[in-house]
Formats: sequence, structure tokens, C-alpha cells
Amino acid sequence: MTLNLGSAWLRAQTTESSSARKVSDVTQQEDPYLWLEEVTGENALDWVRSRNTVVQQKFESAQLDRLRDDFLRILDSDVRIPLVTKHGDYLYNFWRDKQHERGIWRRTTLDQYRMVQPQWEVLLDLDKLAEVENENWVWHSASILKPACDRAIIDLSRGGADATVSREFDLKTLTFVADGFQRAEAKGGLQWIDRDHVFVYTDFGAGSMTTSGYPRQVKLWQRGQKLQQAEMVYEGQPEDMYIAAYHDDTPGFERNFVSRTLAFYNDELYLRNDQNQLIKIDAPNSVNKSIFRDYLLLELREPWDVAGKRYVPGSLLVANLEEYLKGDRRLEVLFEPTERSSLASFAPTKDFILLNVLEDVKNRIYVLKQSNGGWRSSPLQGAPEIGTIEVSAVDADESNAYWLSSSDFITPNTLYYGQIDGGIEQLKQLPAQFDASNLSVTQHFATSRDGTQIPYFMVASKDLTLDSSNPTLLYGYGGFEISLTPMYNAAMGRGWCSQGGVYVVANIRGGGEYGPRWHQAALKQNRLRAYEDFAAVAQDLVTRGVTTAGRLGIQGGSNGGLLVGNMVASYPDLFSAAVCQVPLLDMRRFHLLLAGASWTAEYGNPDSPGEWDFIQRFSPYQLIRSDRKYPAVLFMTSTRDDRVHPGHARKMMALMEAQGHDVAYYENIEGGHGGAANNKQRAYMQALSYTFLQSRLFAH
Repeated sequence: MTLNLGSAWLRAQTTESSSARKVSDVTQQEDPYLWLEEVTGENALDWVRSRNTVVQQKFESAQLDRLRDDFLRILDSDVRIPLVTKHGDYLYNFWRDKQHERGIWRRTTLDQYRMVQPQWEVLLDLDKLAEVENENWVWHSASILKPACDRAIIDLSRGGADATVSREFDLKTLTFVADGFQRAEAKGGLQWIDRDHVFVYTDFGAGSMTTSGYPRQVKLWQRGQKLQQAEMVYEGQPEDMYIAAYHDDTPGFERNFVSRTLAFYNDELYLRNDQNQLIKIDAPNSVNKSIFRDYLLLELREPWDVAGKRYVPGSLLVANLEEYLKGDRRLEVLFEPTERSSLASFAPTKDFILLNVLEDVKNRIYVLKQSNGGWRSSPLQGAPEIGTIEVSAVDADESNAYWLSSSDFITPNTLYYGQIDGGIEQLKQLPAQFDASNLSVTQHFATSRDGTQIPYFMVASKDLTLDSSNPTLLYGYGGFEISLTPMYNAAMGRGWCSQGGVYVVANIRGGGEYGPRWHQAALKQNRLRAYEDFAAVAQDLVTRGVTTAGRLGIQGGSNGGLLVGNMVASYPDLFSAAVCQVPLLDMRRFHLLLAGASWTAEYGNPDSPGEWDFIQRFSPYQLIRSDRKYPAVLFMTSTRDDRVHPGHARKMMALMEAQGHDVAYYENIEGGHGGAANNKQRAYMQALSYTFLQSRLFAH
């Protein structure tokens, strides 16, 4: 591909200022693939199409077709559990299957939902809407007006992007409201206040978005007004990440809040009172603040000294909101972590709080009840003893009912319905989608470079022979305090373990498996710890005789794609194949591309004094060398991903291809950050990744 593109965009990117250059100010000579950052430029898309053709010719086969068809049957199957949310008298669900490629929004009653084949009322058919409007609509979300539950705000995106449109929908006539609230395509949203008022945060024009590409203004919009007439509620700074507002519709506790997010895990929360004044919830920005009824719940990520007492990171505290706003700092500890436990989540019901605790990456559910002596904790009766467990309130305004789901790598999802002060019943169970009768799940610990014990799960045959011959796929993420717990994965079972492969998930630092400390241990200048942890797991698999470097592959997406990129660049001798999905790779420019500016709290800012010194040590695009042998890599991304810029994967592919390395590339023209816009695309991309891995790691 020649570089004489004659593009005004390219010239704009490579023009140097006479003032001091920033680290991110690169020229065409320094980065000959800079032009691939032009997402929809014709030259860039021609390059994408040519690489897609190459990978299709190389890997499309009868084997790939079988896998794709297998995965599509799973994704389109009617026996999947329809997950629901309750609003008023109905349970709502969005559903895709073979007959509904884009999906349908529908509802039913609890009595019907208990049946094997519930009767559903279809509210919106997205396939029909897309056909009528000639748009590639992808479902995003729906927000229902309470208490009447007769109107909704529906968010749709084109091709699966994060940017959405908002449209008011009438749940009686099942039509969009012609003169209703509507928001043009942008990152942002609408939030109901009441029937005639909404909060709107979106692209209002020049200067209204943050440098991260998210709203920096929120306004109050009254029905009948033009958007330009909406009243400003709050305006953040350009360097903030996201400004929004929402209405708490809890009966008897109705109120409005404004949130200012400066960065991940750095936010402020304001109560908007009846005089339209903003009252700040006075707690550190690192504290996650949530309100339920008359309680203020505070989840700590750093030590907090208040009223003569120190509270440790990872704790969950509670206070009376009204008294707290008056200055009372009496706090009660609802949860305090240990060396081996952390808080995964919490879910208030009408009279209780459900705590989901991770103990060595295994879930335990506890019930908190307030009494005169304070809050008391007890195990949730009837909860499963094994598996990954998720729990949430059915309708916290009305009852103490809860949903509970349970699964693990080889046990299909089971959905329960329970009452905290009553019993628990199994509502749905997903049939097995692959034969796991000869598989087992075990947990192990590897020792990282600094001595830290790193847990990992392994899915393998019960009669696995430790002779170093087993094709093994190692998956990881390690960022943004996200925990990887054992979840049923039919694609993994069909595409890998059923073929004789071993599947491993590493719980490396940067994640949330042991709470904030686990996350913070791999931030910014300590980022390399995450990669040392991943390398330690790989080495432990070899030491234990599970596999060898020649039979070991790795996989990860988004921040996990950055992980994979760094493992390829810095630990190439540990693996033979890598699947790098929707990745960050050029950390010299990540903060300038799409939502990248919002991640500087995680990685640092290359343009801040001294920070490029450590960032360059985990920027794969700058670490690749022509004279070094690397594992085979398949890069996968999406043109419509407006979160992680596809230029990361494009440029890395172009660089490694030019240097003669074993690389392949596939970019879905649709799909957003998830990579696929519908089940067919998702099935194809899954089949492609497993076909690639099998071709590199299985014996021939």
C-alpha cells in the first residue's frame, strides 16, 4: 500500500507545530501507518477489505463452517433463558433468535414466565423497524416511565456503536410518539423525570462534549420545548469524562441527582433539591456513592479517615442520607474485606441488602437486615453452594423478591426466584449445550515475579494426562477492577474443550477479584505486574506439565487485547498463537482516539510530564521489532467500534505484516465494541478465532 494518499486528514495529523511537541505528536515519517486511523476513509477501508479477504481465503473451510453453524444454533436457540427486568405488572426482555436477527422487545407476566413456554407480547420488532427505516438498527436499551409504565425511552445504535439515538415509545399503542422526546445520534442519553420532563445529556454542539467524546452538559428538557430551549442543569469541564443526571423514582423518596465523572473511579454526586440547587454528597471522589430510600451507601477504593476512624479500601459503609447531608458522619460498616475476599456487588431490596462476596473468586451471598442494634448479616438460605452467582432485586420498590442465577464453566445457567423472608424456586435451567460429562473445573495458584499468588481456573478432561501435550488456551483481562469468574461458555465448550483443548482463565492484577487493592496494584507505572502475572500462569501451566509453549495460545479483548499485545511483544517465547480482539495497542496516541482520554486514570497520559517513561514499556506498537520472532497473531476488531479505535489493530497488523511476522486480520464492518452487530456475525467471528487457534495449536 502506498502512502501518497493526498488526504487532508493525514496532513492535518502530521503537521508539526513550532512550539514544543507533545509525545503524541507523531509524524508520518515516525508512524507510516497513521493514515489507518481514519476510520471510514476509503483508503483505510480498502486496506481492511483486502486483509479480510486474505484471512477468509486462508481459514474459511468446512471446519469453520461447522463451528459457525454450531455457534449460530446456540445463539439462535429458543431454549436460552430469557433474562428479564420488572416494571409495573410486567417482565421485559429483549430477544434475538433465528427468526429475529436484530431482535424483538417483548414482555410477559410472572405467572407466564414461570411456564416452560411463556406467552410474550411483542412490543417492538427491530427487524421490521430497520427494514421500514432502511437503517442498521442495533438494540441498546429501554427506560420505562414510572409509576404509570405506559411510556419508554428507547435507545438504538447504528451498527452497534456506543453513539445512540433516543426515541419516546408509547407502550399502549406500541408506536413511537410522533412529537415525543427524541435525541439525535450521539453518546449520551435521556432520563425520565416525569411524563413531561426529562434530563438530556448529549452533543448540543461545539464545546458540549468532553475530550473523551462524552457529554459535558446536562439539561432539563420540557415537553413541547425545542432542545435548544432546554435549561442548563450542570456543565462540567472539557477534561471531565462524562456528565449525566437521573431521577430516583422510589415511591416516597423521589429526587434528582447529577453525576460528574472525572475518570474511572473518580466521580462526584450532587443532589438537586427543590430550589434547583446542587448539594454535593461530601465523600472522596474515589468512593462509589449510591442512594436507596433514606440510606447513603459508600463503597471505598482508598483508605478513608473520617470522624476519628479509618475505613479500609473495599469496605461498604452506610449512613442516613438526611443526617449525612447535615454533617453527621456516623457510618456503619456493612462489609470489610479480608486478604482473600472482596465485595463483588450489593443489591438492596425493600427491607434488606443482599451482599455478593467473592472468596478466592468464589461467590457467597449474605443478607443484611437492620435492627435496633445495627445491621446484621446471615447467609442467604437456599443459595447454591458452587458456581458463579449473581443476585439482584426483582423490584426493590415493592418487595424483597430477588433473582439469582448460577453457573460455572461446564454447568449451564440456572435461574432462581426467591423471597428473602420466604423460599426460593428454580424457574429456568439452560440445557447443556456441549458434552461436559468428562470435564472438570479446578483452581490453581501461580507465583508472580514479586511473590504474589495469582489464582487461575482450568477446564480440562477429568483424565487429563500431564505430559505437556495438551493444546491450551489462556484467557485474561486484568483491568478496570473487572473480575473474571467461572461462567458457562458454550462457544468455549464446543469450539475448544470438546475438541480436546484445555481452557484457562487467569485472575491477574488489574482486575477486581480481590477488590480495589487488586486493581490498584497494576495501575499506571505498575501496569507490568498484570503481564508478569499472566506470564506466571503460563509458566505454571508448563511447569505442571499441562502444556508447552508450542501448544499454548492466548486470547483477550479490549483491555485484554492490550494484555495480549504486551504478551506477544514482551513474552513471545511463552506462546505460539494469540487472538487479539478490539485491542488498545498504540499507547502513545490512545488518549487521542475516540474514548481513550477517559482511560488515563488506568494507564497514565503520555503527554503528561514523565508518564511516557513508563507507558512506553507497555505500548506494544512501539515494542515490536523486525528481528524478533513472535507467535502467530489474529487481530480482530470492528469499524463501528466507537470506544476502542480500530486504528490500534489496523496499525499493529500493518507494522507486523511489513516486518514479515505471522499475522492475520479481520475487521467486522459493523458491530461496535462487542465486535458483532448480530448473531450471525458473532458466530462467524467466534468460529474464525477457534479455527485459527486450532490450526496453530492442535497436532496435525
